[in-house]
Amino acid sequence: MATSNKTIAFIGLGVMGYPMALNLRKGLDESHTLLICDVSSDALVRFQKDAEGHGKVNVVENGYEAIQKANTVITMLPDAKVVNKVYLDSKTGILAGAEHKFAESSGAEKQGNIIMECGTIETATILEVAKAVESSNVSQFVTFVDAPVSGGPMGAQDGTLAFMAGLSNKSIWPTVKGYLSYMGNASSIFLCGDIGSGTAFKVINNYLSAITSLAASEALNIGAKMGLNLELLTDVINVSGGQCWVTSKSNPVPGIQANVPSSRDYEGGFRIELCAKVLGMGSQLAEMVGAKTVLDKPTLEAFGEAMQDERYKGKDARVVYKWLNESGRE
Repeated sequence: MATSNKTIAFIGLGVMGYPMALNLRKGLDESHTLLICDVSSDALVRFQKDAEGHGKVNVVENGYEAIQKANTVITMLPDAKVVNKVYLDSKTGILAGAEHKFAESSGAEKQGNIIMECGTIETATILEVAKAVESSNVSQFVTFVDAPVSGGPMGAQDGTLAFMAGLSNKSIWPTVKGYLSYMGNASSIFLCGDIGSGTAFKVINNYLSAITSLAASEALNIGAKMGLNLELLTDVINVSGGQCWVTSKSNPVPGIQANVPSSRDYEGGFRIELCAKVLGMGSQLAEMVGAKTVLDKPTLEAFGEAMQDERYKGKDARVVYKWLNESGRE
């Protein structure tokens, strides 16, 4: 089956994937066709309406159909179970579709096919998919890319995401970066190394971010209990050795910074449950490579305790400041 090099598929129209796919459609010229796929029929209908006037959009049923019709398939999936199904299912998966497609095609149609996962998925799962692709009979025609994002829902909507990519076939990097540039800042799109390295970069970054969220909250809570001016304390920290992203960009103390989750009752940010999940991924990665860690377990315990309280569950991860402030020292 012939495949146009101007047909791209996007699977996963969730909180992040929907605006990413919409920005991709807006960035591509009208000679391109965008195929979309999601479990939500409402999301598919809404997307087609929002994309009106920006070029052709068609719906496909699954990854098998997507790779049959497109030479590039981008996915934004929520977890390892879904990634395995979308990529490796023997009847509906992308890899099975690629094997069938290339058994019936020849020549130029087989060149430059890209399949790319942009979610934050466990490194072991990314490597499992990569191994399946590499051991298949289409490995010379298909490149699997892991390109997890950073920037959250606002970055996805604004098209300012950062991407950390890993791929083994470096010759296709300009093409990959070109697609990612429609969804993020070109200056924040990094080729991190071979397949799996993009995910590792993202997981390690999240590991550090989660721990500093608790550390910064503890430090500021000490100041609060002393009755210090927390805005001034933040200013001092941010020009001193304690400066970090949490204190400077998403301060956990309400009212210190405008338009951050803490000043909106900890709504609209990176939920504490997701923060705990990605910290757990970091712990798993450390265990997989034999790296000793100290701070992950107590941080996970703190997040777990906060999440059990109805006042904090579902809130931005920096709600750990409020949890600390409203808790007594044991």
